[in-house]
Amino acid sequence: MMVDKQLQCPRSVWRNPVHFLAFGFGSGCGPVAPGTWGTLVAVPLFMLMSSLSWPLYMGITVGLFAMGVWLCGRTARDLGVHDHPGIVWDEIVGYLLTMSFAPSGLVWVGLGFVFFRLFDIVKPWPIRRLDQEMPGGLGIMLDDVLAGAYGALALWGLATLLHYF
Repeated sequence: MMVDKQLQCPRSVWRNPVHFLAFGFGSGCGPVAPGTWGTLVAVPLFMLMSSLSWPLYMGITVGLFAMGVWLCGRTARDLGVHDHPGIVWDEIVGYLLTMSFAPSGLVWVGLGFVFFRLFDIVKPWPIRRLDQEMPGGLGIMLDDVLAGAYGALALWGLATLLHYF
């Protein structure tokens, strides 16, 4: 596997559309914290989707999840690494899930980002177990979906506490 020394990511990311998508449009090639870069890519996507009806928003998010199972699994197999740190499609979907019940406003966009990254990095039970034991694209996607669900619960709890609902 050829690695671009400047980006520390496989060169195939820039040549293979499947790898390009799995690497979050190349954001997973960021020099540090690729998951954070991948989550940053999700923010404008969320902003575009935020005006959609909830069923349509969730339908697109579920579709991106299903697509991610294949994209991430295929890329991991091609690279010979179960969950290469640069594969960040899962972060994109996880963040979209975190924001699925969020109140409107940039403060909530930022809080959702912080909550999702916190749960994705800390990996409380059972996220860590899923991350370690579930193989393939489904395993790559599920731990971030669960981190996204935890993030959504945290946002919902905070919004409820502050009477935003």
